[in-house]
Amino acid sequence: MIYLQLIWSYLKIGLFGFGGGYAMLSLIQSEVVLPGWITEQTFTDIVAISQMTPGPIGINSATYIGYAAPHLAGYDGIIYGILGSILCTTVVVIPPYILSRYAAHLLIRHKDSLVVKSVFAGLRPVVIGLIGSAALLLMNAANFGETSDQITKSICICAATFFMVYYTKVHPILYIILAGIAGFILY
Repeated sequence: MIYLQLIWSYLKIGLFGFGGGYAMLSLIQSEVVLPGWITEQTFTDIVAISQMTPGPIGINSATYIGYAAPHLAGYDGIIYGILGSILCTTVVVIPPYILSRYAAHLLIRHKDSLVVKSVFAGLRPVVIGLIGSAALLLMNAANFGETSDQITKSICICAATFFMVYYTKVHPILYIILAGIAGFILY
């Protein structure tokens, strides 16, 4: 049954998705694209939409994939999608909530411990590596195009947007909209 598969996948994502949404992207991709619930292009679209909508990427993707997967498995009707969304969103949130409550209690008790400080110092490079792997994961044909001309245009739009956001005081949403318009015109 698709719901049990979704619960199992999002339970793993919730338990092992340490470091935030970007660090979880490769795990989410392996759990939802490989079984065929969504395509690589749809996954890329989900990431883009999740970045623009309020809320964490993990929860936004869980809601969307929970809605889409039952339909792809042959369950017709909106109620199956809503049930899938509720299940996936709930299951991806509960493990981190429980773990963070327990960890907060322990950290408050042992905040001055050398072991705790060492663990967090060791986790920083791991999280940076996970975020780097997410960046590499998103550097695919769905995001940058398949021909060298498309790749060059995409990199130019990306670089121009980055520099404009970094070096000006204009709100980043404006540059995201302008990058979207430039992509629409160029492609």
